Amino acid sequence: MQIVKRFNTLILSIALPIVVFSQDPTGLARKSDLVEVMVDAANSRFFYFSSATRPFGMVNLSPDMNLRGVWNTGYKYNEDTIRCFSHIHCWELSGIPVLPTTGVFKGQLGPDKYGSTYSHHEESAKPGYHMINLKTYGVKAELTSTTRVGFHRYTYPASDSSQILFDFSTVLGSSETESAKVKMINNQLISGQVTMAATVRRPKPITVYFVALFNEPFEHIGGWKQGVRLPVIVLDRLGNPESKVYQVEGPKTGIYVGFKTRKDQIKLMKVAISYTGVDEAMNNMMTELPGWDFDAVAKASAAEWDQWLSRIDIEGGTLTEQRRFYTDLYHALQGRRIVSDVSGAYIDNTGPAPLKKAVPLDVNGKPQFQMYNSDSWWGAQWSLNTLWHLVYPEVTEDFIRSMLKMYDDGGLIPRGPSGGNYTYVMTGATTTPFIASAWLKGIRGFDIAKAYEGMRKDHFPGGMMSKAGYEHKTFKGGGIEEYMELGYIPHPLHPIKYGYHQDGAAQTLEYAYQDFALAQLAKSLNKVDDHVLFMKRSENYKNVFNKDIGWMWVRERGGKWAEPVDILRYEHGFNEGNAAQYTWFVPHDVTGLIALHGGAKKFTDKLNFAFTQSRGHGFVSGKSENPVDQELNRRVYINYGNQPCMQTPFLFNYAGMPWLTQYWTRQLIDSVYSGITPQKGYSGDEDQGLMGSLAVLLKIGLFSTDGGTNEKPFYEITSPIFKSVTINLNNKYYPGKKFIIQTVNNGGQNIYIQSAQLNGKPLDRPFFDHSELVNGGVLKLEMSSSPNKKWGSKTN
Repeated sequence: MQIVKRFNTLILSIALPIVVFSQDPTGLARKSDLVEVMVDAANSRFFYFSSATRPFGMVNLSPDMNLRGVWNTGYKYNEDTIRCFSHIHCWELSGIPVLPTTGVFKGQLGPDKYGSTYSHHEESAKPGYHMINLKTYGVKAELTSTTRVGFHRYTYPASDSSQILFDFSTVLGSSETESAKVKMINNQLISGQVTMAATVRRPKPITVYFVALFNEPFEHIGGWKQGVRLPVIVLDRLGNPESKVYQVEGPKTGIYVGFKTRKDQIKLMKVAISYTGVDEAMNNMMTELPGWDFDAVAKASAAEWDQWLSRIDIEGGTLTEQRRFYTDLYHALQGRRIVSDVSGAYIDNTGPAPLKKAVPLDVNGKPQFQMYNSDSWWGAQWSLNTLWHLVYPEVTEDFIRSMLKMYDDGGLIPRGPSGGNYTYVMTGATTTPFIASAWLKGIRGFDIAKAYEGMRKDHFPGGMMSKAGYEHKTFKGGGIEEYMELGYIPHPLHPIKYGYHQDGAAQTLEYAYQDFALAQLAKSLNKVDDHVLFMKRSENYKNVFNKDIGWMWVRERGGKWAEPVDILRYEHGFNEGNAAQYTWFVPHDVTGLIALHGGAKKFTDKLNFAFTQSRGHGFVSGKSENPVDQELNRRVYINYGNQPCMQTPFLFNYAGMPWLTQYWTRQLIDSVYSGITPQKGYSGDEDQGLMGSLAVLLKIGLFSTDGGTNEKPFYEITSPIFKSVTINLNNKYYPGKKFIIQTVNNGGQNIYIQSAQLNGKPLDRPFFDHSELVNGGVLKLEMSSSPNKKWGSKTN
């Protein structure tokens, strides 16, 4: 049996662990040491918290306190009980929960009974590593990982009854565990497959395959089914699998291995996962983690994080500001996770049955790209578009190639793929700005003909613009036919709710922007007719601007404006927002939006009013479990707890008043994106890199309101918080080596730009081209405590 042969190879590589972490030879703090993984950990979504993981790692191994549901689950800093360590925290994916225990076995009773108390005083977490003492059992648990393998080191007390349990009866995040089939291969190896049930977002079940390898033989093995313990098999040191077969199968099952332990005895366990098969899981382990040196793996993980985080160097600011900056950058590389194996195998679940497929290999037999699982790209135009394209263009390219492979498989470019299938999360063609801006910025390592074909399909009936959120079976909730015929999407669109987020005014605004992005790509590809078509459609935003009230508003099917008017009412035509927030959602034609408001002064007065009103609630909506209080909390003009108005402070740049951009971005940083406490950080929803990326951009002083979708992409300038910022460019994609942002007299109240120079030449506007940045150079900003209202005031 192939898995046994691979086991024999792996077991020969056992080595004693070394409890030493190396230091940076320069003596300076490593960037991974600056990351505070506990930021906002009291307010987690299930997939938010990340410690023992690699960038975009398939495995994201961490403690879980709350298990049921999407919100306020996973690692929760203020909870008092750890219920398991699970290996997958991903968009609509979860799986393989384990826990070391001692004493009377309680696994069959469920995690509420076998969970352990702990103390944050006996806990340490950083990128690639997590240590915590399980007080109930006296076990010191340490976790690290490679991309596809979780690595556990447990230090036990003296006990005649020590165990490691695998619970396949519990819910994890949004998904119930539907069934499992787990067996002992020998007395150091178990393997299995666990099917996680379908969810409202992910419409089909997904199977997770795994192998768990132990550094020493276990002495007995047992399990449970439907809450009842099964007979225990006691093994001899040979653990002959031919005569000692043990298998547990079915719903509500679990398995555990047991052994006696001496005081401070260490047990090591490696758990590799795959979505395609047990052999692929074993191959992932053999390739990524053949040895047993726990500290070397933790050190390698930190080194990998250092490499990724070192794409941006900063000087100045306080230590807390530096720590929070690299925490933000850390989160920009999290959440959206690899789902293909080291061999390139992946699961295609877009058809009637799951199919194992593989990405193409390069000349060295390595996968040309990875396949990914992710939430929507809704709002990514103001975060990931700009940060990834500039700092991590190879990541952008990899994700696009993954999207196009799924287009080959299922016929649509995905909007939030999960489990090899479509989730149709959120609304519109959210990947269009991401792909279009990548091409326009010179990221060209993908099939542009196929990409354009897929994007164009999404902008017509039968594509993503036909789908409302989580609309799995029909193509009616997106309203694309009405958008094309009427120039707007009515609200309500249908008496039937086909999906979530059927909010016509917001959908109209989103589609208009996405049409602009496709139009600019069409122009660059000499598709003249398409450029004209989509540019005309991009003006549809004007059809939901109610001149009588001066705000974007909801129109009914006959063209009548909805009544009564309440611009602060949440949703009811506005997707996860309100009219006051969505009025500014014209990222592709801010000049036209200013004209609709009657000129720059009226525009900036109203926008400034919105920010002033929002200062009192910290620029985010409050949180409450009470539905009445929740509705009241959402009656806000600006909400940086979500994506719809992330671009708003930069609109002052377009109105000739960049000092207000500088002022309000600094206020946002101080109020929303500062500090390193577990109690706040991203308003409880970092959203798979979106808010982390945004925070990075605000702090380095660069942004792109149109998400880089202009024919000639450009950046907007605001007030950076550091003395200097160095972006180390990827020379495979860009000709320059570094782009440096230098500030003079920055710090304290000196938040306003007095003058600017780009490569030694005066720059008198708050914009400069992408081509200028990627050729390398220096942007120098003179700062002061008083605004210079002349600098950058020209709008052309």
